Amino acid sequence: MTHAPITSLHSPHVERVKALLGSRGKKLRNLEHIFVADGMQSLRSALVPRVSIAPRIVRMYLTEAGLARLLTEFSQSQIDAHEYIMVTEQVMAAMAETESPQGIIAICKYLPTDLSKYDVGSIRKVAYFWQIQDPGNAGTAIRTADACGFDLVLFSENSVDIYAPKVIRSTAGSIWQIPVATDVSLDALSEFASRHTLGIYALDGSADHLLESIEPSAPLALVFGNEARGLPELPTEFSKVKIPMQGHAESFNVASAAAIAMYFAS
Repeated sequence: MTHAPITSLHSPHVERVKALLGSRGKKLRNLEHIFVADGMQSLRSALVPRVSIAPRIVRMYLTEAGLARLLTEFSQSQIDAHEYIMVTEQVMAAMAETESPQGIIAICKYLPTDLSKYDVGSIRKVAYFWQIQDPGNAGTAIRTADACGFDLVLFSENSVDIYAPKVIRSTAGSIWQIPVATDVSLDALSEFASRHTLGIYALDGSADHLLESIEPSAPLALVFGNEARGLPELPTEFSKVKIPMQGHAESFNVASAAAIAMYFAS
């Protein structure tokens, strides 16, 4: 760590963080497999991840207030186990995307997707999202899968950038608590489910069978479609089920549908 805080708004560190958060940040995130996490809620999980393949902290930037905030929950030795650099409040404000930064920002590195990394242990509950586009929905889906005790969250190709700042914040730290894989095709999902003997159930409002027809204790993969277009044509081994609705809404929001279905299957 630096002993004297960074004071220059033109520091390379500031430019680095801003580049990852800016409009062209997706290209850089994908190229280097890194992203930015900010705030106590994210760092609380990032410092003590639950899964071995979770993103790891590369470097933290802390203000005096941010360091004090971390020290209310972590020991100095836990913090010292990671590289961190002190910055002034003004520099933190220049770095941060949020209007009221908490004095804590971290650059984290994630592993490129390789489903073979997940072929260990018992996989019983998987959530798969096809071309989900809204950052809040994606982050909430990860958080919900974590809360419901699922083993894995998968996203298809052409989904929202899972490592975008809004998605990371919406996970509320769960990106470090449950394995997440991206760019997973429907065929790859089928093969993975076959290896782990998972039944595959796609949520579709026009399905003939209800969600309640599933045996919730059975190993399964739940499939959720795009917010506007729903699901594509699915392989024959996918079963379709629907959540019954009592009112007059056209459909459930995908994050709401995922919450209902994952809670039922948990």
